[in-house]
Amino acid sequence: MGKLAVLDLDELGQGGFRVVLEIGAEGSLPEIKITGQLPPADDLLEDYGNWQSTYRSMRYQLRAIKPKSITIDLQADETREKCRDLADELGSRLNRWLKSESFVSIREELLGKVSASERVRLLIRTDNLRLRQLPWHRWDLLERYPQAEIALSAPEYKYPPELRKTRGKNKVKILAILGDSQGIEVEKDKQLLASLPNAKIVFLEQPQRQQLGDRLWEQAWDILFFAGHSETEGEGEKGRIYINSTDSLTIEELAEALKKALASGLQLAIFNSCDGLGLAQQLEHLHIPNAIIMREPVQDKIAQVFLKYFLEAFAGAKGRHPLPLDLAVREARKRLQSLENEFPCASWLPVICQNPAVAPPTWQQLRGSDRPKFFPAAIASIAVAFLAIALRQLGAFQAWELQAYDLLMRQRPQEGADPRLLIVEATQEDVNQHGSPLPDAVLAQVIEKLEAQQARVIGLNIFRDRSMPRDSSELTPHFQNSDRLIAVCSGKVGDYANKSGVAPPSGLPEERLGFSDVVVDPDGVIRRHLLFMTLDRKDPCSATDHSLSMRLALHYLAKYQIEPETIPPKDVRLGSVVFRDMDANPGGYRGLDDRGIQVMLNYRASKNIARQVGLAEVLAGEVNPDWVKDRIVLIGLTAPIYTDYHSTPYSAGEWPYQKMPRLLVQAEMTSQIISAVLDGRPLLWVWSEWGEFVWIWVWSAAGGLLAWRCRRIVFAIFATGAATGFLYGLCWVILIQGGWVPLVPSALALVVTSGTVVVYNVFEERKYVYWQ
Repeated sequence: MGKLAVLDLDELGQGGFRVVLEIGAEGSLPEIKITGQLPPADDLLEDYGNWQSTYRSMRYQLRAIKPKSITIDLQADETREKCRDLADELGSRLNRWLKSESFVSIREELLGKVSASERVRLLIRTDNLRLRQLPWHRWDLLERYPQAEIALSAPEYKYPPELRKTRGKNKVKILAILGDSQGIEVEKDKQLLASLPNAKIVFLEQPQRQQLGDRLWEQAWDILFFAGHSETEGEGEKGRIYINSTDSLTIEELAEALKKALASGLQLAIFNSCDGLGLAQQLEHLHIPNAIIMREPVQDKIAQVFLKYFLEAFAGAKGRHPLPLDLAVREARKRLQSLENEFPCASWLPVICQNPAVAPPTWQQLRGSDRPKFFPAAIASIAVAFLAIALRQLGAFQAWELQAYDLLMRQRPQEGADPRLLIVEATQEDVNQHGSPLPDAVLAQVIEKLEAQQARVIGLNIFRDRSMPRDSSELTPHFQNSDRLIAVCSGKVGDYANKSGVAPPSGLPEERLGFSDVVVDPDGVIRRHLLFMTLDRKDPCSATDHSLSMRLALHYLAKYQIEPETIPPKDVRLGSVVFRDMDANPGGYRGLDDRGIQVMLNYRASKNIARQVGLAEVLAGEVNPDWVKDRIVLIGLTAPIYTDYHSTPYSAGEWPYQKMPRLLVQAEMTSQIISAVLDGRPLLWVWSEWGEFVWIWVWSAAGGLLAWRCRRIVFAIFATGAATGFLYGLCWVILIQGGWVPLVPSALALVVTSGTVVVYNVFEERKYVYWQ
């Protein structure tokens, strides 16, 4: 929408005029309001009187029937020339008056607040009848604004009562009154109206007063049209139309019928007849949204040509794009200049009168469809959503989606450490003291102390695959006899020589063995949790299909009589919780290696996953027994000389970039299982592909809807930004509940659709620009 500028002019006691300028967006409260003054206009009004007298003296000459013989009417030519000269003088005096020193601030404010490219509706609001007669369209300021037309307005106005908006009717309803046609050809007006596209027209030819009133009462109309004879009586306060050869009416005599028509949706009255300022005055008292009249007596040809030009511009005849009402009047008025060689000041005659409370309609709006229509926005939303979904299916957004997922993970509220776990870490100091690898005797001592303190299960996340005599290792009895100790192995990865797998300690039962393998995303980040996998028989770790975290969790949960249950094809139930295996395209992933049984790893939002103690503390007996009793204890290396560190969603949120030891990753995985089963902590889930498709389209449609509703670009940008922020917040809330829903493709669809509709709206608006 464009801007609305209103000039209020009130006569002062000393003869000048108080001026108030208000400027704001169409449909909004004024953004600025300043005051100024204009000096007395006696000379200007006198010049107008002289011009008016000369113009009116031509009326009969212009309508006279030319004699059959060829003669030259020198008096008529002289009158025309005099009329043009007086018109030029009047226009010059008007502009000098509007450049008065006391009015400069008003002029500069208008120039400063309204750019030349903006569409602006400029209203002259006054009840001074002589000021309303002035040719305001000759104000040189308008040359700067190709999308502006001056209109008259009454000082007192309000929104038309109970203005009804009809949707989807698809036809503009016009009541056309063809009044007394003596000496004029209203048949041409009828032909022009009948040729209108998308219009339903009812013609009343020389109707009786009751017939006219009944039509206004009984049906809803968008436009009221009158062609015939009319005049302004007295001091210009009352207009009269001649509806047939014997009857005439004032607007007051039709007031109740017109009020009913306004309540039913009447938007525009066109009086293509003479001397209509009195008609306009009375119509404004009824708060009609828009009226088009002729300020002076009008020659028949001018009335017909104006109507033709106006309808072509307003209704979009001849395949052109329709203009808004005020710009259509501007164009038609300017085109009348081509007749001024024969009919001086023809372009002065059309005047538009408007209610400031109602924006002028377009032809589409009168048809019941606002411009811009939502149909283009709907098409844009579908097209953009389809494109976003297609690109997502091809993996174009995978990296962005995973980064967005990491960001949301880092912003979750803190949960606190898992009290059921204890981590025993071998630090760099421990390695320096005991050597690398850590001696079996040292590990045996640690295990003995932990068993003595009644740890429920102990996970040794240190490989022990060396071949050695049965009695030479202090660890061997623990591996063979302890029902609390879980050891690890590692599977072979492809043909990589340095990833050929690590065998488990010899003689270890399968139920006390778990693999330590993790699945790493292409960007090096661990986001998934591998629960089970079946390896080739030749693989060093083929003795087990359970992960270390699953083994530890199952031993811990055995106290609660919770055993795993397989749900075909690849899901697993523990208690009331189902661990659903990921397919190849879950969430933001595409073409995932989905071997084994995998779930998303729901990292615990805590600075530390569990209490951590050092190896030396355990050996020295400095660990509180309550920290160990009935706990899952994980033993492993965190010394930085080992390369077993991994990136997690939390790594990028720390400075410097921090990786997590595999020992802590195993703790995260173990905590995820027991927290889900015992605490109801949610596992991460994703929607089906169709569910995600609908989600993306909904946000694409939201972008189109916002841009369609917010006609101003700045509002559309703000609304789109707010909607994107809301989308982000909603995805964050859903993630806290365990759901990973599409953020990146939805946000892109929202922004791109909104931008597309905004560009479309701007393009449509530019079609309305009138190039002088």
